[in-house]
Amino acid sequence: MGSHARETLPEECCGLLVGPGPGRFEEIHRCRNDMTLLHQRDRASYPRDGTRAFHMSEIDYARIQQYAEERGGRVTGVYHSHVEAGAYFSEMDQQFVLQPLFPFPDAEHFVLAVADRKVREVAVFRWLPDQERFIGRPVAAEAPLKDRGEAG
Repeated sequence: MGSHARETLPEECCGLLVGPGPGRFEEIHRCRNDMTLLHQRDRASYPRDGTRAFHMSEIDYARIQQYAEERGGRVTGVYHSHVEAGAYFSEMDQQFVLQPLFPFPDAEHFVLAVADRKVREVAVFRWLPDQERFIGRPVAAEAPLKDRGEAG
């Protein structure tokens, strides 16, 4: 995830984590951030570009979801970076994942803070339905995941 976040600068990166079940992350799959393209086509609907927001390619995430399911797994995490900002789960991030058509309602959300071309901080956020809120905590990688690097 850190390599992906640095490689996409000055734009945010995004991708998915695949594993056998909730809280298990075995593979990283990069996705394209289509936000700049959407912004260029329709600035009224997409006022931010890829330097300040992300819009994960639907083609990428559908392909990755199918890949996971074919192997008996599932998408267990979503990640994206914040450029020159902290590892927080913004109100815009929260609104996006709480919409009824969001394809990964049980996924955990990783946010990487990138500044000066370095990942400064990583945090993970999880929805608590009984409390109707997200909780987050800082994380540190213990062992690298296998980076599938398909897109991005």
